[in-house]
Amino acid sequence: MKAVYEVLLRVSKWLNAVGAATLTFMMLLTITDVILRIVSRPILGTYEIVSLLLAVVIGFSIPKVSLDKGHVYMEFLINTLSRRNRAIMFTFTRVLCVGLFLFIGYNLFSVANEFRVSGEVTPTIQLPFYPAAYGVGVCCFLECFVFAFDILNIWKRENG
Repeated sequence: MKAVYEVLLRVSKWLNAVGAATLTFMMLLTITDVILRIVSRPILGTYEIVSLLLAVVIGFSIPKVSLDKGHVYMEFLINTLSRRNRAIMFTFTRVLCVGLFLFIGYNLFSVANEFRVSGEVTPTIQLPFYPAAYGVGVCCFLECFVFAFDILNIWKRENG
């Protein structure tokens, strides 16, 4: 079980680092574009690049946030429950999340495949949409593993 956690942690850290580097690049691109607009030399396609990269930033950060328990939950409500009921509530919400992320990941792969087959690209600089959709889809499937691992940990703590 510890080996599975180490693999999930390593992969999610790597994806998070890619997301952080992408966010830094977006920031530098936007600043450069704003400065160049002052002298009437904007960077062509900045809006398109930033839009696609935003999907990468969000999608690639999700697994690490879940592993770190960085999401928000209603602590005042959860703390009123017994330990066992808390475990049931956490399990229920994670099962729902697994279903949701499986659905999102499947649909992202379907859409990415449609984009790839049709050759869908951005209008100005002709960037393809499908790599971002595939990348975020992979992250959604990884998120399912993170939630499954979390469910196992919840019941290990409950029974241990």
